[in-house]
Amino acid sequence: MTIKIAQPSEEAGAIAVLTLAFSVDPMVRWSLPNSKKYLAAFPLIAKAFGGNAFEGGTAYMGDNFAGVALWLPPGAGSDEESLVRLFDENVSNDVKKDLPGIFEQMEKFRPAEPHWYLPMIGVDPAYQNTGVGSALMKEALKVVDKDGSIAYLESSNPRNISLYERHGFEVIGEIRSGSSPILHPMLRKAR
Repeated sequence: MTIKIAQPSEEAGAIAVLTLAFSVDPMVRWSLPNSKKYLAAFPLIAKAFGGNAFEGGTAYMGDNFAGVALWLPPGAGSDEESLVRLFDENVSNDVKKDLPGIFEQMEKFRPAEPHWYLPMIGVDPAYQNTGVGSALMKEALKVVDKDGSIAYLESSNPRNISLYERHGFEVIGEIRSGSSPILHPMLRKAR
């Protein structure tokens, strides 16, 4: 599997891969259980959550759009304003009442020191369990390690925790609000 930096012109294809990958994600589907609404809203959410990675040259992609990882370097962030608007427009009132608690907890666990953040990584279901996720992590972590920084993510799918642990991340807590699934914040020390 060859991993390369995704170009801005490849953004639509990369977002499509993430849409496929997150279609069974517990946290995402808790917030967007209606398939029609999910398919309409998730690509916009993915772009807001990690879209700066395309312009910044920190979006990694496997051959044939097999998988995508959107990384944000120290100092870069998600488009919070768009995320708030998209969630407000697309989630049910039951979910809306739990979201502030989730976002507050996410902020508490996020490192205060400069760090690389992985808002999204996903593998096309046709390529899952073939090493694509590992290849994406390995390639991006070369840059993180060269930078001498820590890395941080929140795992929204418990099935993925072992992948992150194999690459040096440790679970540092649990995030949950109301009826939400558990989100696991994970930290990787600088190397």
